[in-house]
Amino acid sequence: MQGMFYKKSVARDYLLLIVGTALVAASIQWIYDPIHLVTGGFTGLAIIVRRSSEGLVAGGIPLWFTNLVLNIPVFLAAFRIKGRRFIGRTLAGTFLLSAWLYALPPMNLAEGDYILAALFGGLIGGAGMGLVLLARATTGGTDMVATLIQHYIRHYSIVQIMQALDGLIVLCGLFVFGIRAGLYAMVAIFVTSKVSGALTEGLKFSKVAYIISDKYEQIADQILDEMDRGVTGLMAKGMYSGTEKCMLYCVVSQKEIVAVKEIAAEIDPHAFVIVSDAREVLGEGFQEYSRQGS
Repeated sequence: MQGMFYKKSVARDYLLLIVGTALVAASIQWIYDPIHLVTGGFTGLAIIVRRSSEGLVAGGIPLWFTNLVLNIPVFLAAFRIKGRRFIGRTLAGTFLLSAWLYALPPMNLAEGDYILAALFGGLIGGAGMGLVLLARATTGGTDMVATLIQHYIRHYSIVQIMQALDGLIVLCGLFVFGIRAGLYAMVAIFVTSKVSGALTEGLKFSKVAYIISDKYEQIADQILDEMDRGVTGLMAKGMYSGTEKCMLYCVVSQKEIVAVKEIAAEIDPHAFVIVSDAREVLGEGFQEYSRQGS
């Protein structure tokens, strides 16, 4: 039964990954690139490279090629630092995004309308990224780079580092394509983050999971090994049965809560799981504590 559940879960994840990367590629190929909106990430860099190389190559260097080339050294570094398990689905997401960028024919849906491009590009790209995150993957790029940097600079969260990297890419786009395109790119980034956040269970920064199961040790071990997240065991007493149990307490990002629930369900289909919002999380892997007034 557990094996069947796992196979269905993997099949669903890869279906979400295929559809999600297709939507992300569509927003880039059909909306952002024709109107020169650089919304961060390696695909944003690819748009800049394409424009800058038009004098050297007819039509510029293709988006799919630049995205693939930029990701290769990042994945090699991730394999060395984090191991093979860490890069599995993200590798699939990166190759799928590059494949979609190669396969989708050029099209200009916005036709020069920056407002339409920012809103609908953010909507389509955000929906796609939300599906990718629900599949417990990313499309590589600055997500992966931020994770590797955070491995050495623990006092900054992955989100903070990723925002800084994407900000630098948007700034480069502003210098290449002008301030108008840069300002509308920021609108697109805002819409994308809101839509993808809504798809990955809400707009809060973090999630708290309480898990009650007789197989708490197996669940805790898998969360520790696969997700590299801390888990705390709290002794609790069932007032109806009078028996003592260990309740797991785990704080994760909003995109990781899907993986926590699936791990619990895979190991113990009868596990009792409670998920709640965490408005603010301070500490390693999240937001650094700073004193008021400092």
